Amino acid sequence: MLALEATPPIGAYLRRRLYPLAAADLDDLVEEVLLIAWRRFDDIPSDAQIPWLIGVARNVLRNAVRKQRRISTLESHLRPAPPDAAAEDYVIADQSIREALGSLSDDDREILLLHFWDGRTSVEIGVIFGITTNAAAVRLSRAQDRFRRNFDVVAAE
Repeated sequence: MLALEATPPIGAYLRRRLYPLAAADLDDLVEEVLLIAWRRFDDIPSDAQIPWLIGVARNVLRNAVRKQRRISTLESHLRPAPPDAAAEDYVIADQSIREALGSLSDDDREILLLHFWDGRTSVEIGVIFGITTNAAAVRLSRAQDRFRRNFDVVAAE
């Protein structure tokens, strides 16, 4: 019964003092006051229930405003990170490397990228491709040789 009687005066108190919080926060604040009242039911004085709950609402509101200010301060100090190119973009930015990679077969290119960009070992590449570790190591070695040859040709042009 207390919640039904106390909710309108608590809501009115909080609504008048809500700024800088959003109007959408009002219900959450009232709910928090009622949760505190439920947990501390035995502490509520029987002759001053509404004033006691408004005192709780005052503290809840102050905590919410303090939290909002901390968030705003933090956000004002944060700067959005500049757009950062992926590691691949830095490497492929060199035209010679891009052309040498482009001249490889899809499997050779994928093996090289898995090994050098993703840091995958021959064992892991074998699992990814469904081949033995030895076969993966041989394919990696051959892909590196083909890349070097293609790179030398492209760079010489």
